[in-house]
Amino acid sequence: MTFDMELVAKIIWVLFIVAWGVIRYKPNIKSRKIAKSVVSRTLKERFSMIVSSFGLGYIPAVWVFTDFLDGFDYNQNIVLMVVGALLLIVSLRLFRLTHKALGKMWSHSLDLRENHKLVTSGIYEKVRHPMYTAFWVWAIGAAFLLPNWVAGFSGLVGFGTLFFLRVGQEEEMMKAEFGEQYEAYMKRTKKVFPKVY
Repeated sequence: MTFDMELVAKIIWVLFIVAWGVIRYKPNIKSRKIAKSVVSRTLKERFSMIVSSFGLGYIPAVWVFTDFLDGFDYNQNIVLMVVGALLLIVSLRLFRLTHKALGKMWSHSLDLRENHKLVTSGIYEKVRHPMYTAFWVWAIGAAFLLPNWVAGFSGLVGFGTLFFLRVGQEEEMMKAEFGEQYEAYMKRTKKVFPKVY
């Protein structure tokens, strides 16, 4: 019996996407019940969301479900595949903790809810943007898991684009809303990786 590592990598990726969707489902329903007080849907924001969606989702899906990108395949290594799968599991855990901490304050875009509260405990104690941490871990995990130069690395480019276009804008929005409270929070935390960045 032969072990088709490419097929296993594709199955792992699909299971990850399903699990991610399940984690997001209830918070998405709950947060929609709370009106938004601040909405930032600039052209830059829309562009970054589209690029990130293609990088993390659509391009890998093209590789998983079609042969369109097969010319960019390389031989999979079991160690790389296991590392990628473990990183995706870590990413799911981070998504779960972040959604749990934010509760109804969660939003997929640059929005603030009515009576928005600044969350600084739990997973938010050491980093200001653990949701972005989860996405970075997803992108890195996919690069290890998917043995295709385009599909594997598209998440790093896609999410990297969103991150660097959005994070400064988001922090300015939070400073405008929470003032000195957020500035003090910034001084004692890192953006996405504890003690690093």
